[in-house]
Amino acid sequence: MPDDDQRAADFVLVPDVVGERFLKAREIAQAAGLTLANPDPDGPPINELAWRRNSTVQSQFPAPGSVLYRNDSLRVWLRSDLEPDMARKIDSPPPSVDSAHAVPEDPPRIVALTSEDRADETAE
Repeated sequence: MPDDDQRAADFVLVPDVVGERFLKAREIAQAAGLTLANPDPDGPPINELAWRRNSTVQSQFPAPGSVLYRNDSLRVWLRSDLEPDMARKIDSPPPSVDSAHAVPEDPPRIVALTSEDRADETAE
């Protein structure tokens, strides 16, 4: 719990807004008595970052279930839907541009290891 006993504001629970579109996250935060904010205090206001892009809340601080004073800021990091989705990128890697890029310049060398070679390596 916050330890500033000079404030007269009520305590509120921090809602979970991760995964929500910005406008929906803002409604949820306002209903809880909080304001969304840019995590970079020197950066532009969060509304300016979110309005042009169809932004989704990627993470938040403090975590859901934390306690803040009413009208405090809930810092959110945004992800634009125009950015690549890393999960999709990992599941389906892009194909090669052409077959020439898939063939090494030098042919692969096959090296047969004998038990003597392995013994020499472990002795070193």
